[in-house]
Amino acid sequence: MALRELSSLERFLGLKKPNKYSTQGGKKLPLQDLNQYLEDKVYLAGNFFTLADILMYYGIHHIVVELAVQEKERYLNITRWFDHIQHYPGVRHHLPPVVVLRNRVYPSGHY
Repeated sequence: MALRELSSLERFLGLKKPNKYSTQGGKKLPLQDLNQYLEDKVYLAGNFFTLADILMYYGIHHIVVELAVQEKERYLNITRWFDHIQHYPGVRHHLPPVVVLRNRVYPSGHY
């Protein structure tokens, strides 16, 4: 089920070519589209943490870790989602944590 949901999400985002963490593609993830998609969502597929969240986390970690503070603010929905997922026990493993300035990502009283 999660693989089907991830595949649908990738089609929505326009990913075409295969990569290590994708069911379809190596095209650089269009952050603007993903940011808009996450605007009213906590998780990628439905109301629960799924394999789609883990795969997307690993798929974009190398991109998010390189974002400057201003870019993280520009993509607030991705930053919020990414920070949420990286704190799930056992998800991050060997990957370095991505620093998020919580006062800019989460409005007062949400953390």
